[in-house]
Formats: sequence, structure tokens, C-alpha cells
Amino acid sequence: MYYEIYGEGEVPLVLIHGGGSTIQSSSGRLIPLLANLGKVIAVELQAHGRTSDRDQAESFEQDAKDVTALLNQLQIAKANFLGFSNGGTTTLHIAAHYPDVVNKIIVISANYQREGLIDGFYNGFGDATIDHMPEPLKTAFLAINPDQKALQTMFEKDKQRMLDFVDLSDDDLRGITSDALLMVADKDVIKPEHVVKMSRLIANAQLVILPGVHGAMIGENLNPEVSDKTIEITAYLVETFLNG
Repeated sequence: MYYEIYGEGEVPLVLIHGGGSTIQSSSGRLIPLLANLGKVIAVELQAHGRTSDRDQAESFEQDAKDVTALLNQLQIAKANFLGFSNGGTTTLHIAAHYPDVVNKIIVISANYQREGLIDGFYNGFGDATIDHMPEPLKTAFLAINPDQKALQTMFEKDKQRMLDFVDLSDDDLRGITSDALLMVADKDVIKPEHVVKMSRLIANAQLVILPGVHGAMIGENLNPEVSDKTIEITAYLVETFLNG
């Protein structure tokens, strides 16, 4: 499992990227700001970027297990987690099923149930090919892993993971005891009302809805026009939450 470490601090912030992404394509613009706050550990999940694949399907449950296994390998007993999109769903799985390793969580633009995606999200999804994958994500992958077959594998496994999306239950979220910052954009692919529901299920949750589209608030590479100020606002909200 590939990972990068930035900054210094006692309780690290673990960054978990979105689907089809790498460390840089999801968080390249956000990491320098977060690294000023403390230690950051950015990971790449199964079949993504520089992390190898295994002979089994991707799942959010396995991703959560992989991330916690990495922390155990690094002898880190407690961490904060920031997950974006699919990485946010993985973060929810970590908080629900591995609470001992969790200090605080930040979940950005993620759903815990299939119903949280905007209406029509799955229309034609099963017929999607790699030609439908956004070019900036393909370019970012190939820049660090120039294996077209690996790119195809990641696409197919990410697609299947979404087709087979397994809901967390409301009780899973009620069982999350860590402080949580839930963030979503008003024009996201995640329904804002779904994140409002999440904020009412998690006892110690704070909710932020910002203007923009999916990935804009963290400067994901699909949103190159986003200003540095927007990303600075997100980093400030994360800092305030972690230090609160």
C-alpha cells in the first residue's frame, strides 16, 4: 500500500482519496495547507495509483481494513481521518467498525447509503466504459503508473464497487462516537439532505454546506478553475474542527 507523509505532529490526519483517483488528483492542492497543521498521511487504496491490486473485488469494507492495517504497521494507535467522496464512505466504515483507532473524522461529499446519490446517478452506469472516465483522472493515474492495464482494472473495480454499493445502516452511524465534520457542496452528486440526515444520526457531528460542485472545495483536479481561497476556507474549517 503506497502512502506519503507530510508535516509533523502527534495525531496524524489520514487522507483517503475519491474513486478513480490518486493522492495528487484528489488532494494535491489541499495537502500543503493541511501539512502546516500537523502530520498528514495520504494513502492510495487497492488498485489506485502506486498501490498494487489483489485478486478480489474492491469494497469499502476492505478499504477500511487496509487503512487500519497500515496504521498498525506504522505503529499509530490513534488518527484523524479525512475522506473525500468514496474515501469519505471508507472513512465512515472506519469510524463505525474500527472506533479504537479514530480520533476525529472529516467526511467530504460522501454517502453512507445508495439513496444519498443524486437522482439519475446510476442511469447508464452499468454500461459505462473507460472512455467515460474523466481525462484529468486518467492523466493523473498514468503520470504515476503508466500501465494502461492497471488503469483499466481500477476503472472496472471502482465501477463494480459502486454498482454493488452496500449500505451502512442508520444504526451504524448512530454507533459512531467520534467527533465528525460532514461537508458537502450545494450542487454535489451527494444530496445535501442526505448529509443533513447523517449529521442527525452521528451524535457529535457538525455540518457544513458550501457553494460549488463535487470536489471543488478541496481543489480536486476536475475543478482547476477553483480559487486558492476556496481551498483555504476548507483547510480553515478542518483546522478549526480538529483543534476545537
